[in-house]
Amino acid sequence: MFDFLQGYNLLGAFWVTVQLTVYSAIGSLIWGTLLAAMRVSPVPLMRGFGTAYVNIVRNIPLTVIIVFTSLGLFQTLGVSLGADRFTTINFRLAILGLTAYTSAFVCEAVRSGINTVPLGQVEAARAIGLSFPQVLRIIVLPQAFRSVVGPLANVLIALTKNTTVAAAIGVAEAALLMREMIENEAQLILISTIFAFGFICLTLPTGLFLGWVAKKVAVKR
Repeated sequence: MFDFLQGYNLLGAFWVTVQLTVYSAIGSLIWGTLLAAMRVSPVPLMRGFGTAYVNIVRNIPLTVIIVFTSLGLFQTLGVSLGADRFTTINFRLAILGLTAYTSAFVCEAVRSGINTVPLGQVEAARAIGLSFPQVLRIIVLPQAFRSVVGPLANVLIALTKNTTVAAAIGVAEAALLMREMIENEAQLILISTIFAFGFICLTLPTGLFLGWVAKKVAVKR
């Protein structure tokens, strides 16, 4: 029944999906946190940039962003991100596109956590002479992250599923292999079920684990 799978590297394709998810999640968390800091910054220029970035990027389809990284950055501008092989270039460009897109949603999740921190704590920190970056790093962000583990888990799950868009620029992840198998094999329902089960195995444990973490680290008000 599953003999047709022998000619395909199913585990390898899902491993690429996992790599895309992990690298993009790390990049999105860093850039999204910086964007959130900009959005609550007392500097108008930084607030304007953060607001414009989030409102523009999250309203652009991810497919457009991913295709732009390949056609616009690589083929037009020659940006290769230090890679010398075409497959590696597309892999890194896909991470860049996923990071740019997902960070907008991470920013809003982190910003919602920042808004849960009592204003009195911020005012007390400023009263003892802490600068804005110090207030964020020492007082605000530690509490904000504890309160948004759940929303960030949802963003991570969405990111895992969004990695399928990387197939648009030829990254050899699960969705690209699924399309190839459907074109070559007369097993549409079986192939779709296998890949659906594979993504469930990636996303369901992640959601359950991070949901448990969210309850453990929740800030008691």
